[in-house]
Amino acid sequence: MATAIFPAAGQSRRMHSSINKNFLELDGQPILVHTLLKFSRSDMIDKLIIAAAIDEVELVEEMLNCAEGLKPFQVVVGGSERQYSIANALKVVSDDCDVVLVHDAARPLVSLNTVEEVVETARTYGGAIAAMPEKNTIKVIDDDGFVVDTPPRSKLVSVQTPQGFRRDIILKAYEQAERDNFLGTDDSSLVERLGYKVKIVKSDYKNIKITTPEDILIAKAFLRSDH
Repeated sequence: MATAIFPAAGQSRRMHSSINKNFLELDGQPILVHTLLKFSRSDMIDKLIIAAAIDEVELVEEMLNCAEGLKPFQVVVGGSERQYSIANALKVVSDDCDVVLVHDAARPLVSLNTVEEVVETARTYGGAIAAMPEKNTIKVIDDDGFVVDTPPRSKLVSVQTPQGFRRDIILKAYEQAERDNFLGTDDSSLVERLGYKVKIVKSDYKNIKITTPEDILIAKAFLRSDH
């Protein structure tokens, strides 16, 4: 049994919108609903948990109650940081769940194949994250803005979501992060610091995170190309 968590309590500042970006329409439905429907099509996913801003919980519940085809879902109150939202969601994950996925609510174009590969790989190795080979040359700089290193591109990946972990591992990672007052850049970073290995699952470049108005245009173009 796998449960998918969707942090959706962000402020959406870079979208320059008066409403949460996850509520913006894409292909005739809110981005959030679009994303949840993708996961609902998988036989491997049993439950969806959405972490929403405290003043948007009722709105999200109403929105999802009107959507057809969703797996059983629960809306919880999110926190001031993405990590805190996921921590709140983890508190309501069922004991009989063996794998937990965390996916950005604003990544509606993730493929069903990627979702299911992350679940299977997490079951096998304990942890798995969707990623793609980095196309750009990356430079490491110092505090003064000078280049100090150029890592080989063959060793770099651009990390996406979903990120999946055995339930016991992600719970342990979040509990330790809370004790240490550690705020990570993603879920994998919390798991990695405990010494667990995390396996890469090759995704695709369409699995973009909608963050800016330009991303909406790109997402619409990808959707048109799929029709």
